[in-house]
Amino acid sequence: MPTGNVPPGEGPTGEADAAVAEICRRLDGLPLAIELAAARLRLLTPRQIADRLDDRFRLLTSGSRTVLPRQQTLRAVVDWSWDLLEPDERTLLRQVSVFAGGWDLAAAEALSPRAADTLGALVDKSLVVAAPTEDGEMRYRLLETIHEYATERAAEAPDLLAAAEAAHFTALTETAEPKLRSGEQLPWIDRLERDLDNIRAALHRTLVTAPDETAALRLVFAMGWFWWLRNHRPEGLAWAERAVALGDDPEDPADPRYWPRMRLRMLYFFLAIENHTVAELRDDPGTLALVRRVRSAFGDEPGPEAARFPGLLWPFTEALGEIPTEEPDELRALLDTALANCRRHGGDWEVGVTLMFRTHMVVDMPGTLADVDEDLAELRTLARRVGDRWMGAQIASAAAEAYMMRGRYEEAGADYEEALRLAREVGAHAESPFLLARLAEIAYRSGDMDTAGKGLAEASAEADRHHVRDARPFISFLSSAIALHRGEIDTACAHAEEASHLVEAGNPPPHFTAAVIGLAARVEAYGGGGAAAVASATTALRAARDARCADLIAATLGQGLAVALSLADEPAPAATVLAAVDSWRRELPRSVPELEEAEAVTARSLAALGAPGLAAARTAGEGLDLDGVLSLVRDLPGELPEDLPDDLSGGPSRDVPDGSPKDSPDGIRSN
Repeated sequence: MPTGNVPPGEGPTGEADAAVAEICRRLDGLPLAIELAAARLRLLTPRQIADRLDDRFRLLTSGSRTVLPRQQTLRAVVDWSWDLLEPDERTLLRQVSVFAGGWDLAAAEALSPRAADTLGALVDKSLVVAAPTEDGEMRYRLLETIHEYATERAAEAPDLLAAAEAAHFTALTETAEPKLRSGEQLPWIDRLERDLDNIRAALHRTLVTAPDETAALRLVFAMGWFWWLRNHRPEGLAWAERAVALGDDPEDPADPRYWPRMRLRMLYFFLAIENHTVAELRDDPGTLALVRRVRSAFGDEPGPEAARFPGLLWPFTEALGEIPTEEPDELRALLDTALANCRRHGGDWEVGVTLMFRTHMVVDMPGTLADVDEDLAELRTLARRVGDRWMGAQIASAAAEAYMMRGRYEEAGADYEEALRLAREVGAHAESPFLLARLAEIAYRSGDMDTAGKGLAEASAEADRHHVRDARPFISFLSSAIALHRGEIDTACAHAEEASHLVEAGNPPPHFTAAVIGLAARVEAYGGGGAAAVASATTALRAARDARCADLIAATLGQGLAVALSLADEPAPAATVLAAVDSWRRELPRSVPELEEAEAVTARSLAALGAPGLAAARTAGEGLDLDGVLSLVRDLPGELPEDLPDDLSGGPSRDVPDGSPKDSPDGIRSN
């Protein structure tokens, strides 16, 4: 671009050079357009010209008076080219101007049956650019200048656009939708990503420009799983909200709009829970009644509508209810009903996903893992049959969780790595921070704190990159545990407080809430909290009992209580509680940090009580269940607060006395 007309004092700086490059790119390298832009340098800087190119036909109007009239303005140049086109070429240019992100031949043919021949002529005349894609297909786009001009011309004949473009992309998304949950998903994901701007334009047309509820819902339903899978969840929620606003929900199931509206409401809940806390949704006065209506529609007499996405998610609407279900057996019963319905009316993917939800929940309940093993075997068979990488990642993650509970860290690590590979392959970026944090947890439980710390740093960066806020509580939790193991009490306290605040602001599962309370109590104990730390540890154990958490969680929190008692100078109860915990663990071995911590508690009790006293204290604990341990602590003479707290208030203390213990905290498993 010529620079001889640069105003005085405006040198070719790096910023000006960048603006000149932008001008040339946005003017598609057209020599005359660039010459017209250069003429504007008498009045404007390159940056000002670049910023005004959205209105290029008004801006670029000062060509040389010695050239032909058609060369004096950009509009005159393009008008002249337009006048030379055949009628069908003008028509196709108007039609393809609706495409926001390029198009393929099928999209053009949806607008015009003779598109191939006409498109070839426009490519020959350099008005359309053709370029092959990675999968061997040809993709087309308009030069930016031509696109703006064709859009103006299209406005002169709106009847040409009609609904053909929206219909084409509706058909595309509906064809892609089931493929996204199959072994064919990768090319279809790429296809939708390439046409995402066009799909957005179609959504805008059916939801905003020319509202059409039926057409809009078809697009929204076809895109729902894609939005969730590819981490476009806030955008998906925004489109779902617009769709909700198009009409009211019929009360009569015989109304043809009834089930589409119920499906829309379920999809809205699914996307909203990813962008709002449960508390925020419950605070909406209309939400509770709506939840009851949707829950009743899908769950009272489940049928085919409750055996496909998004209807199969109906059991989880209980979390949004006025009195949410926190009793695991109740949610287990709902999932059993949903699974039976999917086996009757759904396909392998629907059965697999519902069974996977139930398996994740059963892992968090008390009892053995025998049922989990049977379910995992079926899930692996289903995953191979379906071929969905997201589903495979979820199943590998569930298997890794079961392995980790049993202390089989090598196998757990392999499955978590497999889950991470599959999630990344399918672009399920919201899964990566959790899986990286779980791999860090395996390193922590194996005693490798350096690897655990590096893994958490990677998980944190991934959570920031993809805006995955739900991973934050566990990252803070495990960061606190690592710092505590290293004896960095103040750092452990800060991370524990952050985890507590995140738990209060969100809606984590009850077992994780109990684990956070227990970790805060541990930090408080190592910080010299004494009786107050014992009270907090007791609160955590009681929370695990009330929520019927998995045996591993109860054992972990029970050991935390033993630690707090030991550090509060209660060696006999500490030994008794530790012995009780040993009987709870069954086939669940201790991690390396837990082993070190249990040995330290035992050593302190032995030093204070002697061998006979330690043996007696341990014998007293061998038959104690969880309620017995809580009664034991409640009956300790006058040193503990009379009323033990039931919440997170206070958090761990930052007052760390000199010579504070440096024993390791236990690992904890959390979703």
